[in-house]
Amino acid sequence: MVQLCKHFGHKVPAEVEGDAGQVTFGMGLAQMQSDDQALTVVLSGDSGEAVASLQEVIDSHLQRFAFREEFSGMDWSVVAA
Repeated sequence: MVQLCKHFGHKVPAEVEGDAGQVTFGMGLAQMQSDDQALTVVLSGDSGEAVASLQEVIDSHLQRFAFREEFSGMDWSVVAA
C-alpha cells in the first residue's frame, strides 16, 4: 500500500497515514487500508467506466510490484452507494 501510494504520488496527489492511504486520480479516488493479511481498496469515480479504469490501474501496478507473490489481480466487488 505504501509503495503504491508513493509511486502514484509522483504524478497525482497521494497520502499515507499509518495503515491507510489515499490516491486522487483525475478519474476518481482510491482509498486503501492494509494489515498483515490483506489490502483493501475502495474505489469511487464519476462513472462505472472510471471505476473499471481505476481497477485496471491498481491491478496492473500491483502485478508489477508483487511479481514474487504470483499476484494475478484483486478480487473486486461492487458495493452500491
